[in-house]
Amino acid sequence: MRMDDQQESQNVEDERGAGGFRPVHGIGLGTLAVALIGGWLLGVNPLRMLGLLTGSGDDVQAPSAQAGPPPADDAQARFVSQILRSTEVVWAHAFGQLGRRYEDPTLVLYRDAIGTGCGLGQAAAGPFYCPDDRKVYLDLGFFDLMTQRLGAPGQFAHAYVVAHEVGHHVQNLLGTVGRGDADRGATGRSVRIELQADCYAGVWANLSQHEQGWRLEPGDIETALNAAAQIGDDTLQRRSSGVVVPDSFTHGTSAQRVGWFKRGFESGSIDRCDTFAAATL
Repeated sequence: MRMDDQQESQNVEDERGAGGFRPVHGIGLGTLAVALIGGWLLGVNPLRMLGLLTGSGDDVQAPSAQAGPPPADDAQARFVSQILRSTEVVWAHAFGQLGRRYEDPTLVLYRDAIGTGCGLGQAAAGPFYCPDDRKVYLDLGFFDLMTQRLGAPGQFAHAYVVAHEVGHHVQNLLGTVGRGDADRGATGRSVRIELQADCYAGVWANLSQHEQGWRLEPGDIETALNAAAQIGDDTLQRRSSGVVVPDSFTHGTSAQRVGWFKRGFESGSIDRCDTFAAATL
């Protein structure tokens, strides 16, 4: 994808080198799926990883350094800042059409671990959104993990990750997070929330390139679809243990994640992303 002339967001905080330690309850690409990645890649017990992610560990907080903008010569930081700005424009317009005002989230760049309004953020848990402080947290090393370990390279795949997390912010503003009956399982609230965020990422990709003049290049959509497929619950579980357990799903299958991203991208309509009204996912 070509973003050379696009504006950068002013809502990026660079806290790389800083850190804070508290249990995390934020919504992200991780939770059970990322705990499995941690066990698979890092030799970490997935139950230990889940303990950190769900707040069963010790509650310890360390002060973080004062954040500032990322360096001007940091190409990766500039790219995610451009993507964030693109989401700001798209969702401000979409909310305006709904008669509402969009409030920009903040994207925080960090390394290893950081204290958040939701608790501990760890690089091993992947990017995540914290609804309590309305911030997206990202360790840029996750993009290397996507390329080297998950088989999901490409700038547009990285853009999809940012757009997915911003999708959680959209849900937070719209009051979507509390919808649904069951927390887990193949059709539970968690899966519906994550698939809707995938759909919102597709809506962003459709609207942004038309509204802001950047363009997709051959293969871009395929990289995003591949990224969505590589982080499906069934794919991650099969890769980690060889066993797929639908009752433990939190994010949806690879096919579902691809399907809902495509639905958003092909329609460009937020109305097409109501996973909670869908009889089948």
